[in-house]
Amino acid sequence: MDLSGLYVREGRAISRAKGALLIAEAIPGTQYNEIVDVVLSNGEVKSGQAIDISDEATIIQVFGGVSGVDLKGTTIRCKGETLKLPVSMDMLGRIFNGMGQPLDGGPPLIADKYLDINGEAINPASRQPPAEFIETGLSAIDGLNVLVRGQKLPIFSGSGLPHNRIAAQVVRQAAVKGTDEKFAIVFGAIGISFDDASFFVNNLERTGALERAVAFINTASDPAIERISTPRLALTAAEYLAWEKDMHVLVILTDMTNYCEALRELSSMREEIPSRRGYPGYMYTDLATIYERAGRIIGRDGSVTIMPILTMPDDDITHPIPDLTGYITEGQIVLSRNLERKGIYPPIDVFLSLSRMMKEGIGPGKTREDHNNVFMQLYASYAEGVYLREISTIIGADALGDRDRLYLTNADDVERQFIAQGEQDKRVVEDTLDIGWKLFSVLPEEDLKLISEDFIKKYHPKHTRDSTSDKQ
Repeated sequence: MDLSGLYVREGRAISRAKGALLIAEAIPGTQYNEIVDVVLSNGEVKSGQAIDISDEATIIQVFGGVSGVDLKGTTIRCKGETLKLPVSMDMLGRIFNGMGQPLDGGPPLIADKYLDINGEAINPASRQPPAEFIETGLSAIDGLNVLVRGQKLPIFSGSGLPHNRIAAQVVRQAAVKGTDEKFAIVFGAIGISFDDASFFVNNLERTGALERAVAFINTASDPAIERISTPRLALTAAEYLAWEKDMHVLVILTDMTNYCEALRELSSMREEIPSRRGYPGYMYTDLATIYERAGRIIGRDGSVTIMPILTMPDDDITHPIPDLTGYITEGQIVLSRNLERKGIYPPIDVFLSLSRMMKEGIGPGKTREDHNNVFMQLYASYAEGVYLREISTIIGADALGDRDRLYLTNADDVERQFIAQGEQDKRVVEDTLDIGWKLFSVLPEEDLKLISEDFIKKYHPKHTRDSTSDKQ
């Protein structure tokens, strides 16, 4: 929409309105990201934000769009501050919209303080490397792609894959293992459908997870502009709980693709020169301002861990959104359409997935001493079985030797017993590792070359059975 007209505020004219933007003459003293009130002639007030400042013009982004803005009598009132979120411990158990307003019918939050939603950059010298295990209850993550405190570990999904169900399961099950430290979940939903919003809200309420969670929900029918603020509101709440209340906070953001689409829409309104596939050239920097708010700080007990979820257009992992996200984050969990067709849930593709912080988060005192050995051996045996599966489609399974057929069957067992689990099935990491040992028990012991002999004697089902028999 492009409206020509004249809005006057102290002699400063708004030359036009376009989409959700008002383009005005330069307003001296206005700061970047400053919040303004757009006061209509009927007295209605819309919130806006100064997103571009120059000597020639000031561009105001209006939350809710410019529909209903008349051509006469509208004024702009600068507030002299940026968008702030009221925060307190009363946030826990509450659901808010993409502007931080209560969505659950409860009263407005009584704030301890108001925080800028853009946050404050963490001094790189004060960052503490992520190194402590977070148990999600999902074997494919806890066993093979470990999530640690302070990490950024995205989930790359495709349209129609069960990323929302996985996100809801992680929200229900995630915990700091083996401690009584305070743990919270911050959930940010960006541009999701009403059905998905109802699914998440009902899931949080039904399972009791809402008691330790804060939710910010922006639906597809809400203004696209609000999608820009939703993840920042969620991370501001997380930073308050982590840095001021010493809590370990897991932030789940879905769907970051909708965020990037809103960013592209806003860039188009501003008539900026597009980059790859029409996205703005600064999208990498913009995503970094979100993802880099994760971490641990030396001298602080809390942590912020981010698990963003994004759907890859056309399942293309080289698309700009997953591509740039992969550069910023420390690995990725990729969902497989082939596994989903087989009825495997969660359909996590082990070979495309990676957690770069895994080795720092496992081992004695964190998970279990044999974790790294189990990870390497399970990965190797599964890879050999999948390779033989491809070979068997060419030459037929009957042409394989006995050992090859053993590994072929083992690959199917890995998918059905290790990767697959029920939506309500929460596995502790010890159970996950024990399933791995059960899968090893059918393989020749001499093939377990990636596991130390001490661990084989201690954990291999054959040796544990023999030990039990000797005791009896």
